[in-house]
Amino acid sequence: MTRAYDMTNRARSAFRTRERIISATENLLATGSIEDVTLLAIADGSGVTVQTVLRHMGSRDGCFRAVGERVQRRVERHRESSAPGDVSGAIAGLMAHYEADGRLVLNLLAQEAQDGFAADAASRGRDYHRAWVDRCLGPLLRERDDQTVDALVAATDLYVWKLLRLDLGRSAAESEAVITRLVHAVLEEA
Repeated sequence: MTRAYDMTNRARSAFRTRERIISATENLLATGSIEDVTLLAIADGSGVTVQTVLRHMGSRDGCFRAVGERVQRRVERHRESSAPGDVSGAIAGLMAHYEADGRLVLNLLAQEAQDGFAADAASRGRDYHRAWVDRCLGPLLRERDDQTVDALVAATDLYVWKLLRLDLGRSAAESEAVITRLVHAVLEEA
């Protein structure tokens, strides 16, 4: 009796290796200079060889793309769960996103003037954030005007989270309460 070759274990192992590579790349992008995120640093961080990184990801840019896709899935999971017009749900999702990815995004923003990957990520993030404000908070506006949308974008901006959480040391709950208060103030004026 011959036994059929089972690719399940090999596929599982390849998946785990790929996930370790993506995690190592994400950690490096969140904590240091993008120019220091080399294939060797990614390999060292994931416990594999450079050749293994290349076999799984194709290139350093492939690692960056995979991180971008992973982060985008997390962002969508956090920020797309609330119904349009649900301020509490929208801000809760926003805070979950910032708690999970805020430091990574801040590091990319700090490097956007010097790095194309960071600049592209920042630009896409700004576009996404404005569209999120339109989707989640726009239905609450009596009249939609750019100045009011700008105020909502600013009230929910990552730098507000940074100021509250990182600079002032407020808790996540306290920060969420302040951002919610800012949003309600804008909506009441609109």
